[in-house]
Amino acid sequence: MKRKELIKKYIEFFKLKKHKEIPNSSLIPDNDPTTLFISAGMQPLVPFLLGQKHPQGKKLVNIQKCIRTGDIEEVGDTTHHTFFEMLGNWSLGDYWKKESIEYSFEFLTSKKWLGLLKKKLAVTIFAGNKEKAARDSDSKKIWENLKIPEEKITPLEMEDNWWGPTGKVGPCGPDTEIFYWRSKKPVPKKFNPNYSSLATESTNLEEQNKGEESHKWVEIWNNVFMEYEKDSKGKYNPAKQKNIDTGMGVERTLAILNNLEDNYLTECFKPIIEKIEEMSGKKYKGNEKSMRIIADHIKASVFIISEGITPNNTEQGYVLRRLIRRAVRYAKKLNINSIVKITEPVFKIYSDYKLNKKFILNELKKEEEKFNLTLEKGLKKIEKMSLRRSINKKISGKEAFLLYQSYGFPIEMIKDVAIETGTEVDEKSFKKEKEKHKKLSQIASAGKFKSGLADSSEATTKLHTASHLLLQALKIILKDNSMIQRGSNINPERLRLDFNFPRKVEKKELQEIEDLVNKKIKEKIKIIREEMSPAQAKKQGACGIFDKKYGDRVSVYTIGNFSKEICTGPHVKNTKELGKFKIKKEESSGSGVRRIKGVLE
Repeated sequence: MKRKELIKKYIEFFKLKKHKEIPNSSLIPDNDPTTLFISAGMQPLVPFLLGQKHPQGKKLVNIQKCIRTGDIEEVGDTTHHTFFEMLGNWSLGDYWKKESIEYSFEFLTSKKWLGLLKKKLAVTIFAGNKEKAARDSDSKKIWENLKIPEEKITPLEMEDNWWGPTGKVGPCGPDTEIFYWRSKKPVPKKFNPNYSSLATESTNLEEQNKGEESHKWVEIWNNVFMEYEKDSKGKYNPAKQKNIDTGMGVERTLAILNNLEDNYLTECFKPIIEKIEEMSGKKYKGNEKSMRIIADHIKASVFIISEGITPNNTEQGYVLRRLIRRAVRYAKKLNINSIVKITEPVFKIYSDYKLNKKFILNELKKEEEKFNLTLEKGLKKIEKMSLRRSINKKISGKEAFLLYQSYGFPIEMIKDVAIETGTEVDEKSFKKEKEKHKKLSQIASAGKFKSGLADSSEATTKLHTASHLLLQALKIILKDNSMIQRGSNINPERLRLDFNFPRKVEKKELQEIEDLVNKKIKEKIKIIREEMSPAQAKKQGACGIFDKKYGDRVSVYTIGNFSKEICTGPHVKNTKELGKFKIKKEESSGSGVRRIKGVLE
């Protein structure tokens, strides 16, 4: 089965189950301050999982492109990827566990759909926690009714079979994960996913064999049951709205469907691997790790650049720089002098995406050239530092920071080379140096991006509504109706709004903007939410970037005759709830972009 066929089948199956297809969102989060990138299909749906009505209804399906930066160090094996596609379906207070599990089982095993062998399936369920939440006995019964034998149903603790919440409080719940035996060897009678660590940690041959066995079990589907809400005291209460959130990885599923034990041999990667073989004059066999890293990192870089992100030393740009430079270094190990041509198969594999090839190749070329200027010197410097160390010593934080500052090496690359030369890096002291010099964003190193809404608390909701008033006030006072929001970060204490404008906003103008916002607050304007098509929203003059990102139906928030925007919320009911608005700061946020920070008093 091919990638496009799998995606088509999945969407078609859930449409037959009365699900509405929603768009593939941008990789850059709109309303999630906790991550640099969209790392799961549910992220763009957080407001609706919290109870807000989705304009497309209660049953949804889509394919979502994702980036996970936490797995970069693990890339090189057969299953980990930085960029991947996730198939997902959701129930927002509609169907529950029985339907969710039965849908998954039918799609996987029915000959009309994927036709996987039932005897090769195994599942995990939530074992329960006395202090927090009960055992998920319902899922166990449903799986038994579907003829999954008891020895193939494994209860696991919270760290394995529990999802959420995304913050300190919010919706969460148990999950059931579906595994498939990816091997030509006979299926073991008993399933134990906890054996995986034994493969390397144990000296007992029997346990090692069990560990090797567990690596043949591959997770292909995860069904999350959001039936609890965690409160500020850490208590898990029954949720007001019970949600289903599921996910199935395209790459892993394709490997299984095509009887492959290596995801990099599927059509999502194989053409890239073949290009690397051609350019290096080397075979994949024997060079698997290097070729997987190059293929993975180049593909991820293509998709990150396609979002308008360019390499730099902060936030998403830092992750991108790290991926490109790591790909360059591994390419050089295979005697490949330029990674730019390796991107060619990516555009063919993903021809269903509109990727700006010229812009992407230009950015890759620029970063590669910049890195090449310092690469050889930097590598020699790391090797010298490593060779000078005695067995028990490390490359110091100051030395590691010098390599970052002078040679542009991400810390991960310094660690890679240090390990290869028999030493390691003092990461703790490197982080102290980084903070001291303020060269690397603390946010980026923690894998967090401060944008969107921090939570759905009353204070944050008020500030979010105030940001709508602020944007419209900016357009009126600065006489620029083409102005758009270029980013935001709203938490319970303050709002931050980035907008396109070519100059500093004068003190007098800021006062007029602030006064206009407060005037609208005093007018006690009712805020109305309506659902309509993007075409209707555009006709009515609603603010928004009108491309395919919205889907068939959108939520439009109207504040009297003052503001009309497409938005996923949340908002207050009336401007009188806001209090007094105060601008605290106006500054540059980049070329042609200004930033305002404001509070409600």
